[in-house]
Amino acid sequence: MKAKVGDRLIMEGAHVGEARRVGVVMEVRHEDGTPPYLVRWEDDHEGLVFPGPDSHIEEPGNSRQR
Repeated sequence: MKAKVGDRLIMEGAHVGEARRVGVVMEVRHEDGTPPYLVRWEDDHEGLVFPGPDSHIEEPGNSRQR
């Protein structure tokens, strides 16, 4: 997985009943775009994230996966 600042990180719920989480990548810690990412979630909380297999990246204004 590779991202750049401004991309959206989508984390699907891993268990039945868990909501999808959507956030914006605020900082990429490696030049090649690999995790971890500093993400601002829709509820305005920020956190350092190592996305799992239930996650994907979307470019702004684009719903296509990378």
